[in-house]
Amino acid sequence: MEKKVLILCTGNSCRSIIAEALINAQLDGISSDSSGVRASGRVNPNAQELLTQKGIWRDEYHSKTIDKVIDNEYDLVVTVCDHANETCPMFPKATKVIHVGFEDPDGKGFDAFEDTYREIEEVLLPKVMEALK
Repeated sequence: MEKKVLILCTGNSCRSIIAEALINAQLDGISSDSSGVRASGRVNPNAQELLTQKGIWRDEYHSKTIDKVIDNEYDLVVTVCDHANETCPMFPKATKVIHVGFEDPDGKGFDAFEDTYREIEEVLLPKVMEALK
């Protein structure tokens, strides 16, 4: 049975979208959604370009607010920024919530997005797998 993960951030435009795409592309048996506590309503163009270059961009990835996913059942909720961690709502159906923070690349150069991608791949993916054991 597939495990479901929600990646929660503030704006849902960079870090959470990258994490969602990486989980969906690299972790067998695990699918991911993402949302923001105050979603920006847009995917950062650098994040989309990076995911396109990596071959893992999907057209269904978009910035959405927490109310779009709050009623979904998740096995794990991961906050990836301090603000989302502090304001994370109670998920009635989530079994576990963990926090793995990353610096926001928004407003920085493309290399900052590449660094964030690499950090999420190296740090977040193993923590997701461990939390779902």
